[in-house]
Amino acid sequence: MEVSIGEALKEFLKKSKLKSGVQAMQVKDAWEKIMGRTIANYTDKIEIINSTLFIYTSVAPLKNELLYQKPKIIERVNEELGEKVIKEVVIK
Repeated sequence: MEVSIGEALKEFLKKSKLKSGVQAMQVKDAWEKIMGRTIANYTDKIEIINSTLFIYTSVAPLKNELLYQKPKIIERVNEELGEKVIKEVVIK
């Protein structure tokens, strides 16, 4: 059975701990598209630990806005990743 390099890499990532790091990079790359330029500009850091997306910002009004949008953020990020990876969002 022949497998493309892309498929082999996907399979490797699925089984490795690297996957969440790769997914976090995908989310960072698409964050502006997912949430808009203004939110992206004031987001300090994004990371995925287990099934939780951590969003760091020092802007208090943005923290409140993101808290209200948690379900939408989960839906949009999972849509971008093509699978249900994120189950929770933590705003810091």
